Amino acid sequence: MHDTECSCHHCITNASPSTQNEVHIKLRENSRRDFLKAAGGVGLGLAGGMLPFSASALKNIDSSLQSREMFENKAVKEGKADVLTILHTADIHGQLLIHDEFFIENQLPVYKKRGGYATLKTMIKSLRNENPGKTLLVDGGDCFQGSGVAALSQGRAIVPLMNELNYDLMLPGNWEVIYGKKIMLEDMFAYTAAKVCANMYHDTEDNTNNHLIFPPYFIRSIGLIKIGFIGYNDPLTAKRQSPAYSKGIRFAHPQKNVSKYIELLRKDEKCNLVILLTHMGLAQQIGLADMSIVKGTDYILGADTHERVREPLQRIYAKVTEPGAFGSFIAKLDIALENGVIKEQSYQLLDVDPERYGEDEQMKALVNKMREPYKEKVDRVIGTTKVPLVRYYVIETPMDNLVTDAIMWKFNPDIALSNGFRFCPPLVPDPNTGVAQITVDYLWSMIPDDSEAKQGTISGKQLWRYMETELHNAFAKDPAKRFGGWLIRFKGMEVNFTINKQKGKRVNWIKVKGAPLILSNEYTFVACERDGDPDTTICRIDRVREPKSLRITLHKVIEEYLKVHSPVAPKLEGRATATDAPLTLLTQISGIGYEFR
Repeated sequence: MHDTECSCHHCITNASPSTQNEVHIKLRENSRRDFLKAAGGVGLGLAGGMLPFSASALKNIDSSLQSREMFENKAVKEGKADVLTILHTADIHGQLLIHDEFFIENQLPVYKKRGGYATLKTMIKSLRNENPGKTLLVDGGDCFQGSGVAALSQGRAIVPLMNELNYDLMLPGNWEVIYGKKIMLEDMFAYTAAKVCANMYHDTEDNTNNHLIFPPYFIRSIGLIKIGFIGYNDPLTAKRQSPAYSKGIRFAHPQKNVSKYIELLRKDEKCNLVILLTHMGLAQQIGLADMSIVKGTDYILGADTHERVREPLQRIYAKVTEPGAFGSFIAKLDIALENGVIKEQSYQLLDVDPERYGEDEQMKALVNKMREPYKEKVDRVIGTTKVPLVRYYVIETPMDNLVTDAIMWKFNPDIALSNGFRFCPPLVPDPNTGVAQITVDYLWSMIPDDSEAKQGTISGKQLWRYMETELHNAFAKDPAKRFGGWLIRFKGMEVNFTINKQKGKRVNWIKVKGAPLILSNEYTFVACERDGDPDTTICRIDRVREPKSLRITLHKVIEEYLKVHSPVAPKLEGRATATDAPLTLLTQISGIGYEFR
């Protein structure tokens, strides 16, 4: 029943008490097929004027009932078959507390309270109790970066919290490298869970070292089931982020060894199930699932792009999922096997809802303990907003408009740039006060690396070529070439483009300060410095002229801006527009029936 219950004041149940009782009885007593048949008779759809269930809500109810039916199967009861449950989280990004979360319902944004480690603890315990001894908890990476406490502790404060949840398996994500290789190893190996990654190598100057940093695969026998996991981080990590983060680490594409490990798990280890645990982004994961090299894989449990896959995406060789982000969701996969063959499977994406599960007091105390050394600093209020700060849109976001507004206000270049960051949960004004407080903790969530601002000069031709490159990074037709982040954000210019055009031909026009771009003109811009880039490279723009550090970090710039301009009210302005996608585009994936909601 979880997915039909709503704690949001935007949603109202119109059914009478008697109708609601009738439906609840049917949910408890009937099979999923009987329930869905009866549901049509009592008008569960909006058109019937009864309960406002969406099609997705009905699918989730169906999956929940299907999951329960597995345990009633005769072969399972007689011990001839087993049911394995896999709980999957990813991209928690150091979000310790209950926070605002963004949903789309009836094509409109809706915000609800979700997540928090204390809620996760209660929920995971409840889900484990549904299949005791036969439940695996796995995480797909990006845990110890993305909040003030995470950044100031270099991830160390997150490790005890993950250990308290008692994970079975962990995969490093692309942001696990942010504090450098040494700290990454200290944090990752402080986890009590097993670690897995088949494409991160110790790097050497002569590039001859082929020693993996982590074990490439993980095997666990549970009842009659033997399952093998192979792990992969994003092979583009060293290009997507500051090069210095990945010093001493070499990344390889799964094509290098995935078929070898699948064969090893299937033939040598006799695994009944083979799963790829990946942190590559939904586009790359879908592309991988369509390659013959992954034949023999049952699922790709993915991460990185924070997509909310509510029904597994069936591709040529494997099914693909992603479990959302920020600890707001847990993906639950139930698989029934008999004689080593999958007989039935059920998948649900479940909300980490504090109203349903409540907070575990022991975990709540541990969270407070981990926050205590940093509490005074991270809880300091630096400004307010009277509109929701959101970063879920692919093309333009209110949150990054705030960032680039601040850069433009401080330095007045022709163009202000902000990286296409994807993470950071929303921040929603209190209905009583009309504002939300922006804290230092939230600033770290918005900008995870407090880099110095840097200025440079480029020609109009360079700027045009740069936008073509960034559009290709976001929308490349070849999924393996997508960087996984959203489109670069900016102020001072407007760009119109067509996503589905060919590489190098997507830009239709660019204006700078209201005037058409002149290719031979020179333009100044300010962006963040990436540690490890050449001095003449700023925000992935090469051969920049007159590069100059501005001796102030972006955090300080935004603090100064908020001090003067709070409460802020950034909104979507059409700074970037596509001829073939709405301003509110929520995913880079199209044409496969997937919808972010």
